[in-house]
Amino acid sequence: MSAEAAGASPGIRACDSDQTMTRIGADESARAQSATDTERDPEDWIVALSVEGPKRHHALRRLHALLLRAARHQVRRMDTLLDGAGPDVADELTHQAADEAMVALLAKLHTFQGRSRFTTWAYKFGILQAATAVRSHAWRTRQVVLDDSSVTVDLGPSVEEYAETADLARAVRRAIDETLTPHQRRIMLALLVDEVPIDVLAERLGTNRNALYKTLHDARVRVRADLTAAGFLRAASEKGNAR
Repeated sequence: MSAEAAGASPGIRACDSDQTMTRIGADESARAQSATDTERDPEDWIVALSVEGPKRHHALRRLHALLLRAARHQVRRMDTLLDGAGPDVADELTHQAADEAMVALLAKLHTFQGRSRFTTWAYKFGILQAATAVRSHAWRTRQVVLDDSSVTVDLGPSVEEYAETADLARAVRRAIDETLTPHQRRIMLALLVDEVPIDVLAERLGTNRNALYKTLHDARVRVRADLTAAGFLRAASEKGNAR
C-alpha cells in the first residue's frame, strides 16, 4: 500500500464514522418522535375519527385507552356490588365496558357539540357503560319479580303523628292500583319500589331503556293527575299563579 493511500485511510474512516453516527442519531430521533406521536392525542378528534387511514387507527387506539381508564375507575368505585368476584371478573367487565362504550360513542360522534373537551365527553361513555356492566353482573342471578299486585306502604309507627303523610300514602297506593295499567304498574314497582336497575329490567324484558322510561313517565303522569284531582297536589296552573 502506498504512503498516500495509507495516509488517507484514517481520514476516510473518521468521515465514515461521523456519517454513521449522524445516521444513528437521526434514526434515534425519528424513533423518539414516532413514540411521542403514538402517545399524543389527536389535535382534532372528530376529524381524526371520521376519516379512514393511519390517523383514524391511531385515534381509535387512544380513544380505547381513555375508555379503559374510565371503565376501570368506575368498576373500582362499584366493586362492592361485585361481591368479591375477583380481579379477573373486574378486568373482564372493564374491557367489556370499554368496548361497548367505544361502539356507543362512535355511533353518537356526530352529536358532539364542543361544549366540553372531547376527552371529557368521551370519558362519560366509559363511566356509564361500566356502571351498566357492574349492575348487570350484580343482578345476573337475582330474580326480577314483575308483580302488579297492591302496593304495601309503610305508614310508620304512629299514624296519629303522621296523619297527613299516611293519607298521602294511601292516596298513592290507590292511584297506582286504580289508574295504571298492569304493565305500567309492574314497571313502576320494579323500578321505584324494588329498585331494579333500568338496564337490567330492559334486558330481562327484551326491550330498551327508552321504552321503559316512556312507560314510567306515563305512569307518573297518571298518578300525579289522580293525586291532583284528589286535592293532594296542586295543579300546574295553580303553581304558576302562586309564583
